[in-house]
Amino acid sequence: RSVYDDQPNAHQRFMEKLDACIRNHDREIEKMCNFHHQGFVDAITELLKVRADAEKLKVQVTDTNRRLQDAGKEVIAQTEEIIRCRVQQRNITTVVEKLQLCLPVLEMYSKLKEQMNVKRYYSALKTMEQLENLYLPRVSQYRFCQIMIENLPKLREEIKEISMSDLKDFLESIRKHSDRIGETAMKQAQQQKTFSTTLQKQNNVNYGRNMYVGRSRILESKNEITLKRTFEDDDEHEEEVLTAQDLVDFSPVYRCLHIYSVLGDGEIFENYYRKQRRKQARLVLQPQSSMHETVEGYRRYFSQIVGFFVVEDHILHVTQGLVTRTYTDELWNMALSKIIAVLRTHSSYCSDPDLVLELKNLIVVFADTLQGYGFPVNRLFDLLFEIRDQYSETLLKKWSGLFRDIFEADNYSPIPVANEEEYKIVISKFPFQDPELDKQSFPKKLPMSQSVPQIYIQVKEFIYASLKFSESLHRSSTEIDDMLRKSTNLLLTRTLSSCLQNLIKKPHIGLTELVQIIINTTHLEQACKYLEDFISNITSISQVTVHTARLYGLSTFKDARHAAEGEIYTKLNQKIDEFIQIADYDWAMSESDGRASGYLMDLINFLRSTFQVFTHLPGKVAQTACMSACQHLSMSLMQMLLDSELKQISMGAIQQFNLDVIQCELFASSEPVPGFQGDTLQLAFIDLRQLLDLFMVWDWSTYLADYGQATSKYLRVNPSTALTLLEKMKDSSKKNNIFAQFRKNDRDKQKLIETVVKQLRSLVNGMSQHT
Repeated sequence: RSVYDDQPNAHQRFMEKLDACIRNHDREIEKMCNFHHQGFVDAITELLKVRADAEKLKVQVTDTNRRLQDAGKEVIAQTEEIIRCRVQQRNITTVVEKLQLCLPVLEMYSKLKEQMNVKRYYSALKTMEQLENLYLPRVSQYRFCQIMIENLPKLREEIKEISMSDLKDFLESIRKHSDRIGETAMKQAQQQKTFSTTLQKQNNVNYGRNMYVGRSRILESKNEITLKRTFEDDDEHEEEVLTAQDLVDFSPVYRCLHIYSVLGDGEIFENYYRKQRRKQARLVLQPQSSMHETVEGYRRYFSQIVGFFVVEDHILHVTQGLVTRTYTDELWNMALSKIIAVLRTHSSYCSDPDLVLELKNLIVVFADTLQGYGFPVNRLFDLLFEIRDQYSETLLKKWSGLFRDIFEADNYSPIPVANEEEYKIVISKFPFQDPELDKQSFPKKLPMSQSVPQIYIQVKEFIYASLKFSESLHRSSTEIDDMLRKSTNLLLTRTLSSCLQNLIKKPHIGLTELVQIIINTTHLEQACKYLEDFISNITSISQVTVHTARLYGLSTFKDARHAAEGEIYTKLNQKIDEFIQIADYDWAMSESDGRASGYLMDLINFLRSTFQVFTHLPGKVAQTACMSACQHLSMSLMQMLLDSELKQISMGAIQQFNLDVIQCELFASSEPVPGFQGDTLQLAFIDLRQLLDLFMVWDWSTYLADYGQATSKYLRVNPSTALTLLEKMKDSSKKNNIFAQFRKNDRDKQKLIETVVKQLRSLVNGMSQHT
């Protein structure tokens, strides 16, 4: 350390001391070597001796090693072979063990692929589940297992897509085949109902016993034929009863439901299925715009709806939870509201009663079919009552046309019957009884015209047509009887009454036709009680024990008769007016022709021949018509005298007019219509007679003296009437100097006229002031 402390000369002193130590050590070494040198020499000598032996031993060892190496090569080769075989054996054992673990996995995967190929997707999902939970965990360290594990979710998705595709195909298939399914279901329901109804009618011996004979025989024969055909059809098609399962393969639904349930997506599937079916329901419920034109349009519409709900009912009963009763009820209520709205709209377009009846029958079969599947259909039967009113309206329109055709074709003359056979044919159609007519020999004439039995038959046909709609409505016989009577009342009081009124008002209907119409309505009125009995017979309802509505035909035919009577009065008056219009009086003639006017004689002959036709009318009608005609004739003649355009009348014209009135009075006194008492009919001309007598006799003093007294000879002569006529004569005398002969005989005649005119004016003025 002191050497490095940098002391002066320290390094030199150190080196000197080091050299001194080295020399000491060298001396000690030399001393030691000198001490052991002999031993070393001896050892070297011995080593040299051993060297020769060592060389000899080396040669021997080398030779021995060579021989040993040559001998061990074969052993080494065999040993290596044994080692290799043992390694292979160990590897094989390991491979076998691993293969025994992997083979079931591969077999299951192969099974999975096979199941996928044959579309056994539900089994494939079960296989996947076994692979994942049982087999793959044992060999999860292998790469192929990882590939399998990665593929399994893809396979699941593929199965979901395939099953969903199958479901979509199924939904499309049932949408296309729903009408066939519904048609089959409705046909089965209709056959079952027909079979049950036919059996019931066949077993009921008294059914229809009191019905109208001809119609009853037809119905009974139809029932027998229907029953026979029903049994034949049942024997022939006994094994051909098809269900929804027979027409549609539901396996895609089951498969898809199971698949989604296994995958835990059952709720998703249910929601999808219900959503798609709701969409299909809306499509099914949407009718074609031309559906109302043909019955096939309605049939296809109903078949599709029935097919839809038959499928839903089947799904409800064969699956758990996919479709619930609540869901189907909700869907049905929605559909029912839509159906009713559609039928209301489209049925309103139907103007053909046969089409409306077919629609009713379809609705009944439709309702019965769905009712058989547990769906409530009361609202449909309520709808049928609305359609029944429309059916009645279409029937009324149709029968209105039938009535018009019958009236147009009628000749309005009594029905001639040449023999007993023709007579029986007529009374088989119409309930006519007349003991007096029966006593007459053939040929003879029935009082009514051909339209009466035809109308009667058509009314009965209308009742049958109404009955057709009332059938199968699940209503009692009493209700059906009431409906028939109400419909028949509408036919009589509205349709037939309107046709009669229009017929009566037609211009071409003359007095003869009107008389025959009155006779016809009388017989139709009498036949109303037979119509009531007819309704009671076909409904099996007694009028005695049950309160039933009455037919209003009596009032209908009475109103028609009154209208016809009024028209007779009107037409008679019109005819009288036509004759009056052709009257051609020479009001300035100096003296009469000595005979009645030609137009008036023609008029009286016309009235006489017309009233002869009235012999078949009720007495009061003929009398009223005759009285009305005479009164109108009297009034028309009076108006002719008092016409304001007629300014002058000569005494000769008055005398000619008097001759015409005399003929009218003679006609009235000849009793053109029996039943008038005394000179009742002649009183129609009393006003004219007293007025003409006053002027012909020139009895003004009596008239003016007795005026206002009940016993006056000229009580019916009004002062204003007398004044008007007298002024016309006064003007005529001034112009034509007609009264020249009077002035020769009596110069005061003109002054008398002036005086009478003044007195008449004072009477007229007094009457106006009093009024």
